[in-house]
Amino acid sequence: MWRKTMKEKLKAIMDAALKQIEEAADSETLNDARVSFLGKKGELTQVLKSLKDVAPEDRPKVGQLVNEAREILEKKLEERKREFEKKMLDLKLATETIDVTLPAKKPMIGHRHPNTIALDEVKKIFIGMGYQVVDGPEIEYDYYNFEALNIPANHPAKDEQDTFYINDKLLLRTQTSSVQVHVMEKQKPPIRIIAPGRVFRSDEVDATHSPSFHQVEGLVIDKNVTFADLKGTLAEFARRIFGEDTKVKFRPHHFPFTEPSAEMDVSCFKCGGKGCRFCKNEGWIEILGCGMVHPHVLEMRGIDPKEYQGFAFGMGLERIALLKYEVDDMRLLYENDVRFLRQF
Repeated sequence: MWRKTMKEKLKAIMDAALKQIEEAADSETLNDARVSFLGKKGELTQVLKSLKDVAPEDRPKVGQLVNEAREILEKKLEERKREFEKKMLDLKLATETIDVTLPAKKPMIGHRHPNTIALDEVKKIFIGMGYQVVDGPEIEYDYYNFEALNIPANHPAKDEQDTFYINDKLLLRTQTSSVQVHVMEKQKPPIRIIAPGRVFRSDEVDATHSPSFHQVEGLVIDKNVTFADLKGTLAEFARRIFGEDTKVKFRPHHFPFTEPSAEMDVSCFKCGGKGCRFCKNEGWIEILGCGMVHPHVLEMRGIDPKEYQGFAFGMGLERIALLKYEVDDMRLLYENDVRFLRQF
């Protein structure tokens, strides 16, 4: 008796569900039918929940009937769903057309940053002179950044107001000269390298300063190297990067790791050395620092200064880019304004 009643109830539910599914006009009403009969509170789900009231010996048979009904409804719902999807696709194909004769959107292709352009040019010049390009760590030991370069513990450059210290032994390098020390440790002379890379100093951001910028340092160690070799090398570099008419001038200076030391100026390539706004009416522009490698620096690396001599130089990459492209504010290089970057 119970089975007969349950069969009649399931048949009534199935007839109503199949009718509602068949009459569904779109995906939304079809989903309403699914919820009404198969949802958490749906009619078929309620029947399944009522199995606890069925005699234990009848539960397997009743459960089978309910599951068969669920499978039939789910299959019918899926068929109707595919019908609606096909109708939707046919409608789109009929109404949405693509004009293949229209021109495609032109992709925006990026290009090298002004810093990268300047660095590539600097590398090309020095590689042409026989230099190797080397790299080193940005997080450096205090020893390599200062002490090995003849900068003692009480030197002002080691002040925490100027240098980003991680702890008493580690810091963010303030110069790529530390790479030169690593190279001298691993390689015997002759040495001829440039070391480009990012460096860090505790500077306020303005038109000419940044706490993070880039340097290109150079080092040559060999027998019978003189200051004349240094001047000739840097004069040739200046002519190649700023123009054949560029002249150079060396002014005495002091760097702990070179002796003698100098700063090098180039004649203003804007006015030819006559004086203009670009060179502040001086006719000359400071470009880099240089000098002969201090004998003590060589000795610390186990290189005999009586047998080998060398020279070193260092320049700010941003300064090269700013001068070369006549940009008067360093911040423009890092603001990622495409209106500015597209000019290069």
